Amino acid sequence: MTSTPTSAHGLSPLRTVQVLGHGSAGSAAHVRSLAEGLVARGVRVTVCATPEAEEAYDFAGTGARFVHVPPRMDPASVASLRSACWDADLVHAHGLRAGMRASMALRGLRGPRGGGPVPLVITWHTKAHTEGARAGLVHLMERRVARAAAVVLGACSDLVDRARERGARDARLAPVAIPGPRAGGAPAEPEEQDRMRDKERAELGAVGRPLLLAVGRLDPSQGHDLLLDAAHAWCALDPQPLVAIAGEGEQRAALQRRIDHERLPVQLLGRRDDVPELLAAADLVVLSSRWEARSLIAQEALRAGVPLVATDTGGTRELVGPAAELVPYGDAAALARSVRALLADPVRRTALAEAGRTQAAGWPSENDTVTQVLSVYDELAQPIQPV
Repeated sequence: MTSTPTSAHGLSPLRTVQVLGHGSAGSAAHVRSLAEGLVARGVRVTVCATPEAEEAYDFAGTGARFVHVPPRMDPASVASLRSACWDADLVHAHGLRAGMRASMALRGLRGPRGGGPVPLVITWHTKAHTEGARAGLVHLMERRVARAAAVVLGACSDLVDRARERGARDARLAPVAIPGPRAGGAPAEPEEQDRMRDKERAELGAVGRPLLLAVGRLDPSQGHDLLLDAAHAWCALDPQPLVAIAGEGEQRAALQRRIDHERLPVQLLGRRDDVPELLAAADLVVLSSRWEARSLIAQEALRAGVPLVATDTGGTRELVGPAAELVPYGDAAALARSVRALLADPVRRTALAEAGRTQAAGWPSENDTVTQVLSVYDELAQPIQPV
């Protein structure tokens, strides 16, 4: 039985505001999924985000109200967010900076149900990677946000522990489900799938050679330098694997210089909107990140039955279980050995593909995620009963 967004006293439907910052792909996709599920259950949803996020994820298309709120902490932006939250029963912020802005906007704001403070729920999707003086500022921000929230939802156990260390009153594990494949007609026949796979590989220059796929922003946290270090060990293989990296970011020029100077079999593909097709063409997916909570590409790889080699950090082991090869972060030699061993062992690749699909079948569904979140809302937004 699912929760009901209305009370026995005839109160209006529950009104929630979802607050996004710049929004990673994972958090924005989660808000889109959450908005769709909540609206379907009768909850009134407002999404505060950038126009770029609305264009990419169509929050309004779920039946939610979209409000453009700049993801800044200046007084005008905070006032704009406060205005969007003035009649909310509950506010749900996604990410550290979004949580900070929401806590500032809600200061002194009273909710319509019982007149108490508007409850704030914060989902921590990831953690910041900072050093030096900035790391101290992030630590203070984490403490303030964790203590301001009625409930902190962590996408992995590592984040739940972190929230508790920062003083959260209530921190809970809440794995975020990635959206499932949308219905779009009958699946392609095996012959057509093979033809499309061959076409994708030909366009990438991976005919007759293994294709290794990495997907992620081109920034230091994604560990692409580690991947390039490991690629040296694959240059002598025959046939030589091609490493294709989909993503864009600040490190593009530096990575391209390394690829050119060291003559590495690596292509930077830039931003791509055809990741499912790239996955279907790949022999292996490689995830070399410094830290992940619930990596999107790891989930997509296991769901698609593509063998995964990943760094054993954050919530990755919790996510993939026995269905992937895990190596220590920073150990390029271990990463290279694991990939080489899998390329030479088709039986092991087949076993990992099957294990990946099995592991993915046990993850929470979008419906499970919405149900869990709505149960938290129901706890926090109960009206004060008459004495």
